[in-house]
Amino acid sequence: MARHGWAGKGSSRRWRTLRLSILARDKWTCQLQLAGCTHDATDVHHTMGKDAGDDPRTLLASCQSCNTKIGDPLKFNPEMRSKTRW
Repeated sequence: MARHGWAGKGSSRRWRTLRLSILARDKWTCQLQLAGCTHDATDVHHTMGKDAGDDPRTLLASCQSCNTKIGDPLKFNPEMRSKTRW
């Protein structure tokens, strides 16, 4: 198995594939957009916490800043914002 930046971080081929599909689904744009957001998604945020599993319906693309700011989603509840598709 190739050792990249994922070594020692608990990543698996399944997670990497799922992560890429979530980033592509969300068009590599941060869906959290908190203060300080870079808008360029590089992370995937577990909205129900990692213990809830890797259900794509509970995963969102996020920038590293927003994902780090929220941390454990069970301890942080960001204000809802409307999302409109034009």
